[in-house]
Amino acid sequence: MFEQVVFAGGGQRCWWQAGFWDVFAPATGLAPKVVGAVSAGAATACMLLANDSRNGLAYYRETLAGSPRNVYLGNLLRRGKRVFPHEAIYRRALHALLGGSRFERLRGSGIDIRIACARPPEWMGPRSAVAFGVLAYSLERSLVKPLHPDWGRRLGFTRYIGRVAECPDIESLVALILASSCTPPFTSLQYLDGEATVDGGLVDNVPVDAVAADRSTLVLTSRCYPGRAPIFMLGTRTYVQPSRPIPISRWDYTAPALYEAVYRFGRKDGERAVAAIGRGRFIPVVASPVAA
Repeated sequence: MFEQVVFAGGGQRCWWQAGFWDVFAPATGLAPKVVGAVSAGAATACMLLANDSRNGLAYYRETLAGSPRNVYLGNLLRRGKRVFPHEAIYRRALHALLGGSRFERLRGSGIDIRIACARPPEWMGPRSAVAFGVLAYSLERSLVKPLHPDWGRRLGFTRYIGRVAECPDIESLVALILASSCTPPFTSLQYLDGEATVDGGLVDNVPVDAVAADRSTLVLTSRCYPGRAPIFMLGTRTYVQPSRPIPISRWDYTAPALYEAVYRFGRKDGERAVAAIGRGRFIPVVASPVAA
């Protein structure tokens, strides 16, 4: 049905993608040859192809027991201590969920998994570039609400694509996913091949540019776009978005129970999507515009 699948970024909102996939993929026989993904969407895609959503949810439920804080202001004056715990938690989760035999399963899947990152503009230092890039992304999202933003490219951010097949070990895969998710101050600045590399969403958080434009493609977003139905088509691409906004912060590492609620929400939208299929493809769904 679909030769390619694209996973948008979105932090903890990407649990919606996991729930959707777990219903939709087995019901439709979805077996993409190519996967394009960015940021947390890349972590989600790799987890779905190498592990199991239940293991991911259980891992976070145990790891985040006791609800650690998202900010530790007391560490401001402590050398070697980070104010934001996100990178360490994220790194450990990637190793736990994708390491060992799961990494070998991912590499041996035969699926070309492409992870989208961004390279900062040469005319600006990487830290300043990230600050300007995040500001531009936030303003464009709030004011214009585009499906595919372009302010980042106008600033000079360029796309870098890393392939899972080219990662020789789990360390290199974790480094690639972290680079694709790099959003200071929640993470430190990341480098690949000696070059500063940041969250691929600063180029486009729905990275359709990571896959071929002329192949049937399922695009899993993680947010609602105004004026769009939950399922809509643009050329060879079929986009699926949450049927309502997902009430969770992208970098919230204190609410594993909410992850499970988002996952269940994704499953319900997956069931609706399965019901909307006809003749091997989606029947466009008529719906009222939704809020961003």
